[in-house]
Amino acid sequence: MQRRTTRLAAAAALTTISVLGLTACGGSGFSDTSGGGASDGALTSSDDALSVLIGSSGDAETKAVTDAVASWSSDSGTDAEVSVASDLPQQLSQGFASGKPADVFYVSTDTLAGFAGNGSLLPYGDQLTNADDFFPTLVQSFTVDDQFYCAPKDFSTLGLIINTDMWAEVGLTDADVPTDWDGLTDVAAKLTTADHVGLAFSPEYARVGAFMAQAGGSVTNDDGTEATLDSSENVEALTYVKELLTSGDAAFSSDLGAGWGGEAFGTGKAAMTIEGNWISGALTNDYPDVAYQVAELPAGPGGQGTLQFTNCWGIAADSPNQEAAVALVEQLTSTDQQLAFADAFGVMPSIQSAADQWKTDNPEQAAFLDSADFAQGVPNQDGSAAVISDFNSQLSGLEDGDPKAILESAQANFDAILK
Repeated sequence: MQRRTTRLAAAAALTTISVLGLTACGGSGFSDTSGGGASDGALTSSDDALSVLIGSSGDAETKAVTDAVASWSSDSGTDAEVSVASDLPQQLSQGFASGKPADVFYVSTDTLAGFAGNGSLLPYGDQLTNADDFFPTLVQSFTVDDQFYCAPKDFSTLGLIINTDMWAEVGLTDADVPTDWDGLTDVAAKLTTADHVGLAFSPEYARVGAFMAQAGGSVTNDDGTEATLDSSENVEALTYVKELLTSGDAAFSSDLGAGWGGEAFGTGKAAMTIEGNWISGALTNDYPDVAYQVAELPAGPGGQGTLQFTNCWGIAADSPNQEAAVALVEQLTSTDQQLAFADAFGVMPSIQSAADQWKTDNPEQAAFLDSADFAQGVPNQDGSAAVISDFNSQLSGLEDGDPKAILESAQANFDAILK
């Protein structure tokens, strides 16, 4: 999928979407697709210590999670230890195959269906006392066959990042912040100079897909059973993006010699970019002199739209102490703890009860959280990562390509994994 975010994880406090990529290849009983837990349906319970496996964005996240787990362990009396994976999907698969997985771990959206399908995961989401507090779109991202598998740990959305110095230089004001595609086209043209383009973003679904959402398009239908990539809405979205590119007022970050939109923006090669809230850490660390503001992405013909990225706290079906694991996850996703994580490594809380306080604490980034109401989750079907990777390859040639042909190819590939 949006695998350019693997680089972002090293550069900023990301929500660890960098662990996406491999579909599940191991499991607790490869023929078992029923879920997990004790044979009578109850949660397992024992005196065993809990092992927690994470894919960290950096030292700040590792310390924050380790401290939080240690605090819960001290209060509960259950020993628990945090380990950081070097290759999370692979290490999870190996643990499931051996029958001795970690008890609690990060799970990405594109590995969820595979791990759930082979019985590796405990579908515990509906048992959480705070189950109704999670943003509904996040719950949908971690629901397979109508089962809410795991608690979203945090999330991010995409916004429009504006260089305020470049904005002011061409006489633009707050009243000019684009609210629709026409407005975006207009300001991108005004901001483009011989030294920089008006807008830059990565050549991948994880950025271009926001335009698809704004056109009223999507990758699949609402229940994820049918591919809808070749819809007229998506054709309109890619046609608009192609027009931006061919006008010269927008460019893919790779065509500017930048690894991602944040680099193009930070180095002054673009006056605007489309990125997630992780960009704040990258700009603070790498480009502290760049003044910027964050706005919601402009609406398209289908209304407002953006993409969201998230991981969940998975619990192993083979865990001998699921009861304690669920209790730990409830603590890790509590309001106070999520706000502490947000302060420590820059993520957004996945629960609605923490939203107002987070926006009060981070007013300059409020647009990211306000976008949750119209955010689309990325595909979570088994095999979707490979399809999106191929889609990304075709999107890189969009400026000279045929939007309809690109989408028809992606449609055929997605149809194949749904059959």
